[in-house]
Amino acid sequence: MPLNRRTFLERSAAAGAGVALAGAVTAPAEAAEQTPAGAGRPHPRKRYAFTVMGTTDLHGNVFNWDYFTDKEFDDKAHNDVGLAKISTLVNQVRAAKGEGNTLLIDAGDTIQGTQLSYYYAKVDPITQAGGPVHPMAQAMNAIGYDAAALGNHEFNYGIPVLRKFQQQCDFPLLGANALDAKTLRPAFPPFSMHRLCTPHGRDVKVAVLGLTNPGIAIWDKANVTGKMVFPGLEEQAAKWVPKLRSMGADVVIVSAHSGSSGTSSYGDQLPYVENAAGLVAEQVPGIDAILVGHAHTEIPEYKVTNKATGKDVVLSEPLKWGQRLTLFDFELVWEKGRWLVEKVGATVLNSNTVAEDPEITGLLADEHKKVVEYVNQVIGTSTAAMTTADAPWKDEPIIDLINVVQAETVKAALAGGAYGSLPVLSQASCFSRTARIPAGAVSIKDAAGLYPFENTLEARLMTGAQLKDYLEYSARYYVQTPAGAPVDTAKLTNAGNTPDYNYDAVSGLAYDIDIAKPAGQRIVNLTFQGRPLDPAAQFVLAVNNYRASGGGAFPHVAKAQQLWANSDEIRNTIIQWVKAKGTIDPGVFASVDWKLTRDGVPVF
Repeated sequence: MPLNRRTFLERSAAAGAGVALAGAVTAPAEAAEQTPAGAGRPHPRKRYAFTVMGTTDLHGNVFNWDYFTDKEFDDKAHNDVGLAKISTLVNQVRAAKGEGNTLLIDAGDTIQGTQLSYYYAKVDPITQAGGPVHPMAQAMNAIGYDAAALGNHEFNYGIPVLRKFQQQCDFPLLGANALDAKTLRPAFPPFSMHRLCTPHGRDVKVAVLGLTNPGIAIWDKANVTGKMVFPGLEEQAAKWVPKLRSMGADVVIVSAHSGSSGTSSYGDQLPYVENAAGLVAEQVPGIDAILVGHAHTEIPEYKVTNKATGKDVVLSEPLKWGQRLTLFDFELVWEKGRWLVEKVGATVLNSNTVAEDPEITGLLADEHKKVVEYVNQVIGTSTAAMTTADAPWKDEPIIDLINVVQAETVKAALAGGAYGSLPVLSQASCFSRTARIPAGAVSIKDAAGLYPFENTLEARLMTGAQLKDYLEYSARYYVQTPAGAPVDTAKLTNAGNTPDYNYDAVSGLAYDIDIAKPAGQRIVNLTFQGRPLDPAAQFVLAVNNYRASGGGAFPHVAKAQQLWANSDEIRNTIIQWVKAKGTIDPGVFASVDWKLTRDGVPVF
């Protein structure tokens, strides 16, 4: 693969270059150091320092905006999101370090996650003749990214959308372990090579190796089967890192869309580890640093000792959606005719410390306006108002709505197949206690607000006995409350710090939850179609991919046979369902199938 000389963007370094970076960055160390040599005769020791900036899991965020609430993004920690914020930080780092002493890379999951990215994949798709340029491509090109690894969510909208996005990017999308299914050759560039000019003659050659997640083969089975395969990260890193060194790379950085924990969420369905970045650092010699993605956690700096060399590899994962920017600071020394990495450190910068870059917000102002108008479109009407205010302790129609959409979607997908005759049940959680569907006009943001997470839908094969265990596990959410004792809803739920999103109601069954009993013994009067549930009976469970992949540690479901999986987000499935129906009528789908009891007496 030919060496690619880095293209630098001409830009102003205005916008207050040191405000957010005070104490976080230093000027590049380029001066020669006098060291003793021989009989007291000093000679200069050449040194050079540079910085690699990194983002990951941007998930379609350009603006500091929540399209589902239709207002500026905010959370409990007052984080900010978006590439417009990241751009300001990048400008500051380049001004402080010298633009020629920096690189900017990403670790994947770029084109899915917000209604901005959905709009340009589905509503006004970039793949149409004369279609638009994807907002993420426009923003990342303007900011001046040098390379980005592929994330698993890059495949959600199909390979044609990904290929068009790839064409629109001025930087390479890397995936050394995304292989053509027939030739087993890389379907994307495995790496990129970058030259940094030093004041001492020979350039520094920096190789960026991109690795993506092998779980794509499961999560986007419908889009990639027969087209691409995704072997393990360790295997492909061991193949490519020596090649990069033989090509003259002084520094090797891995951009890995894979967490650092060494765990997998998809059980034994694939022989590869999902969160393998730490294993790559430990097992593959010759890597200096790894930009970690996929896990949506913040890891400013994490050092892993390589077993072969005994040297530390520095890992860093910036927080998702553009909330953080990682800085890898490299210090090199010239020895024996080559550059050697003497020191690597990593820190993260918080994007809530800066304003949005007006260059980026101005560039995409029209696209942003279109999407805001889109999410406020009326897509149907509701015959009654529905809220989640009481959903944590009552079977509410608004949760039934999620379940009916999921169940109908799975039934349609399985129709005519080997499992098409099995009854379909569905699980759903109360993700937000403030979600609501108004009576009358219903907008896209109303429907999407029911499902604030990026979960997709699966179908898993379960038995009656397994479902009983599943419900018992879910019911641990309630604080044990003796019969006759007062019930305070403010203290009734979240036992053992169980979050609301880890309490599932299952539709298609009828059951009581006796909160006077200890956890594990609470599900009583469990029936299917009016008869006691047969432990041996088979059912299809419509379940979100978070739960199906082990999220919340619910029993049986992660190991259950997967019958079908969808790559579209559940919230978009809900939107399409409302559009197709036109009218949401709780009288048609809502029913009270579960209730809280104590010694057989309903609590509410």
